Amino acid sequence: MVDWQVFATIAAPLIALIVGIWANRRFESRVVLLTHLGHVSSFTHRDESGGVVVVNTHTVVVRNAGRRAATNVRFSHNHLPSFNIWPRVQFELQDVPNFGQDIVVPTLVPNEQLTISYLYFPPITYPEVNARVKCDEAIATPISVLLQRQYPPWFNNTMGILVIVGASALIYGLFELFTLIAAAIFA
Repeated sequence: MVDWQVFATIAAPLIALIVGIWANRRFESRVVLLTHLGHVSSFTHRDESGGVVVVNTHTVVVRNAGRRAATNVRFSHNHLPSFNIWPRVQFELQDVPNFGQDIVVPTLVPNEQLTISYLYFPPITYPEVNARVKCDEAIATPISVLLQRQYPPWFNNTMGILVIVGASALIYGLFELFTLIAAAIFA
C-alpha cells in the first residue's frame, strides 16, 4: 500500500517551491518590455515628370507589460531615417559614438504602448535601421505577432471551464489508474 505520510512529506515542499516561484514571477513588480515589428512596406510613386520614387516604411511597437515604469527607453538605430512617434511623447535624440543615434523616451508607464513609424529610401532596408530596444531596467523581448481571430469573452470563459473539467477528469483517471496498479503490485 502507498504510505501517504511519506508521499506528503516529500511532495509538500516541492509543490510549495513551485507555487512560490510562480507567485514571485507573477506578482513581482518589474519592467517587462515587449517589442514587435508592426509592418514593412515599400511604395513606388510616379511623380508628375514620370520619374519613379521608391519609399520604404516600417513600424516598431514597444509595450511595457510590467508592473513598474520603464525609465530611459532607448530605441537604438544603425541609421535613423525620418520617423514619427505615436502617441506623441517627450523624447530626445542622442548620438552614440561609432554606432548611430538613439531615440530616448524618459518614461514608459505600465501598459503604455508606443509606435514608431519610419520612412526611408533605397538602398536602406528595415534591418539596417533598427538595432535594439532597451531601458535602464531591462532589454526588450522581441515577439512574433500573428493575426488571430478574437473570440468573445463568453466563448473564452466556456472553453476555460471545459479545459478545467477535462483536466480534472484526466488527473482523477490517472490517480485511479495508479492506485489500481499499486494495489495490484503490493497486494
